[in-house]
Amino acid sequence: MAEEKRVNWGSQIEFILTLVGFAVGLGNVWRFPYLCYKNGGGAFLVPYFISLFVMGIPLFYLELAFGQFASLGPLKIWIINPAMKGLGYAMVIVSALIAIYYNVIIAVAIYYFFASMTSELPWSLCNIDWASCNCRDSTMNKTDPDPWNFSRPECAGRTDYNVSDAKSPSDEYFNRKVLQLTSGLGETGGMSWQLSLCLLACWTVVFLVLTKGVKSLGKVVYVMATFPYILLTAMLIRGVTLPNASTGIHFYLTPNVSKLAEAEVWSDAAVQIFFSLSACSGGLIAMASYNGFNNNVLRDAFLVPIINCGTSFYAGFVIFSTLGFMAGKNGVEVKDVVAKGPGLAFVAYPEALSQMPVAPLWAILFFLMMMMLGFSSSFSIVETVLTGLLDEFPILRRSKKNTILFRLAACVSGFLLGLPMVTGCGFYLLDLVDNACSGFPLLFVGLFETIAIIFIYGYTKFRKDIEMMLGYSSVIKTFTSISFYFFAPMWCLVTPLCLLAVIIFRGIQYQTLHFESPTVYPEWADALWWLVTLFPILSIFVWFLVYLCYKGCCNVLVQANSPDESWGPGLEENRTGRYATKNSDQTLNVIPSLTDGKVNYGYTNGEVEAIVTTEKTSRHPPISAYTPETQDDNKL
Repeated sequence: MAEEKRVNWGSQIEFILTLVGFAVGLGNVWRFPYLCYKNGGGAFLVPYFISLFVMGIPLFYLELAFGQFASLGPLKIWIINPAMKGLGYAMVIVSALIAIYYNVIIAVAIYYFFASMTSELPWSLCNIDWASCNCRDSTMNKTDPDPWNFSRPECAGRTDYNVSDAKSPSDEYFNRKVLQLTSGLGETGGMSWQLSLCLLACWTVVFLVLTKGVKSLGKVVYVMATFPYILLTAMLIRGVTLPNASTGIHFYLTPNVSKLAEAEVWSDAAVQIFFSLSACSGGLIAMASYNGFNNNVLRDAFLVPIINCGTSFYAGFVIFSTLGFMAGKNGVEVKDVVAKGPGLAFVAYPEALSQMPVAPLWAILFFLMMMMLGFSSSFSIVETVLTGLLDEFPILRRSKKNTILFRLAACVSGFLLGLPMVTGCGFYLLDLVDNACSGFPLLFVGLFETIAIIFIYGYTKFRKDIEMMLGYSSVIKTFTSISFYFFAPMWCLVTPLCLLAVIIFRGIQYQTLHFESPTVYPEWADALWWLVTLFPILSIFVWFLVYLCYKGCCNVLVQANSPDESWGPGLEENRTGRYATKNSDQTLNVIPSLTDGKVNYGYTNGEVEAIVTTEKTSRHPPISAYTPETQDDNKL
């Protein structure tokens, strides 16, 4: 069946850089260093790297090989087992939710980037326009209850001040000026027009880069995926030369071995590996689907995760060397200046930057790095959603105009859905969605994906599929065969058991948001959290039940390990072995031809198609020639 050949990456390096940009994101800068601090410093590296090899790399390889073999996105690829197609919808839903809030964080980085273009950083001193009575900067006595007695009449004569209430100007600037944060999720507040413009700029960049899909994305990643390392290195050199930097690095690396006995440490390591590698969100399948059939996916499956984890470790030195400097300057311990999540990137680190010589320059470089890290991940996250829907609904790619309009509509929708997160309660909502998406949904998808491919489709079949892709070179074939001594026990036993164990533990340890922060999250916030968490998970079960009712239990069981006839390599030239006879002997093919200026469809077998079609072929008729009305008129 003649079709426009699926677009491929311009080169293998484009694919690798895209994966690196996809995996290495904002979480490497703020999530990993905080988890190290929280979970025993250097001791956290033990469960982190164990999780990398027993869950991260096995699932990374499984998804890359899966997507590359079939050349299909995360929705359409489930022709391998139609009853499990709910997994594809779960992946697309998770990616869409992540894209919405991830771009809001990038918008905040854009705001800070432009705010840094001044002779003095605006968060270096308390400003009467946005600071509260508790704000204390380096020019003030932190024990003085009344430093504002002339400029802020409402602060004069305070008797209830406690030194523990003191807030740094960077904290006040982030919460009161940038976010205009309210007291909790129940208080909406107004919408920040500055952040709204930054969010619009963010989605505009995403649309422009993804207008031509991977063709344009593959060119942009040469800069987006590499330049942050230059900036990171420059900031590391600056950081380690600061006074007391060694104190921060010592704090970062000193292991607290007793922490390894806590199950929560291992759970945090597993979830961080999942989120950091972007596994089980459909992105790896989508990106690999644009590979050539014989790309060395085994090499990529080890190279990219190791680069990603190495970057996280490297970024920790940048962060903690600077935090050590700030702790020394303020006369406090490093643990007193460490913040988690966005607070580390937008409060603690900016405060340290404000105390450096030539502070605006270093702030500009830092937030430029944050923007580039964010964008390189965002491009792939959004493209995952677009690829899934474009593959599933051919009408969206009937013409280039349709495709561009669809991409535009998707980006506009992402912008509009992100607007509630730039209101006064928006960052509480963002934290809720982030917390919901980065845990149970990814773990459930990983577990059921492994079951669907390894246990239902079959490990032996999947192994033969991989060998078909990588058997073109005797050297690569040898390494592939050896690798299965590692991947076989991982896929068939260790990885699914570890996933199940983490799911059970996190379920047992779950605490409601209202319980942890009753003043910030009202009781209904927990219902919202469960809605966001269960939405992608339930799509797996709902689709399975609907398919079961539609096909019947017996048929589903019979077809469980018998993929759809169209399953296999995308191009006919790659359909060898057990895939060679499917189109020629078992299916009717639609051959478009022109008669009197109209498109007519003739039905023929694969032998005639081989005569008619001289180009590389794949599993679908050409989208540009697809006319449902004509096809209906010519039914046999």
